[in-house]
Amino acid sequence: MSNGADPGTSGASGQPLLTLDGVETYYDSIRVLKGISFKVPERSVVALLGANGAGKSTTLKSISGLVPPARGTVTFMGRRIDGLPTEQIVRLGISHVPEGRELFPELTVVENLKMGAYTRTEKRAIRDSLDRVQAHFPILAERRSQLAGTLSGGEQQMVAIGRALMAEPKLMLLDEPSLGLAPMLVEEIFRIIGEIHQSGTTVLLVEQNANKALSIADYGYVLETGTISLEGESQQLLRDDHVRRLYLGQR
Repeated sequence: MSNGADPGTSGASGQPLLTLDGVETYYDSIRVLKGISFKVPERSVVALLGANGAGKSTTLKSISGLVPPARGTVTFMGRRIDGLPTEQIVRLGISHVPEGRELFPELTVVENLKMGAYTRTEKRAIRDSLDRVQAHFPILAERRSQLAGTLSGGEQQMVAIGRALMAEPKLMLLDEPSLGLAPMLVEEIFRIIGEIHQSGTTVLLVEQNANKALSIADYGYVLETGTISLEGESQQLLRDDHVRRLYLGQR
């Protein structure tokens, strides 16, 4: 386990699909990310932990191009993507499920799902993707004609994840997927994340529920005020006193 002195250089085992190197990101004059570096190996689940305001969501937005880094590099499948428009990043194989879901409430479930395939043109392949999403989320097949704004919070989260899957991503960025959900729905969402990973999609997971995140992750990074303070294999982090005290509510 590393204390973050040289963040991201050890990383999880495996060929890196995504690499951040010295990424600094600002909101106006406020430096939110202070030179973070880490790797996400192909076919892994990597958890990014931290308190509110640590920079977790900003990290995902820096990867997906919503808030481009001011310094440093983001490399995906051997290609630099920092500075590319978000649409192009999606086309390269990265889907972002934002905190708060950000659905189109006046569109139906199936219309919201199809919005995730806006970069694709082959109709048959899109139908196949829709079938696979509905296999992951059978309730969405039942709700396909219902307006997204009338769904429960858990169902809306399923639509948000399903919409991201419609792009057939190689890497999925998940931002607080369990936020505001009842414990039973949290279990269901994490079961589905596990299924998505097992199907071959790499996952970078931002989650305040550190116990659940580390239970499915291969590797984790702890982000504190814009810097990586700790990293290690998930089981190591679950046993770490600092993580147990601050993020698992244990002593």
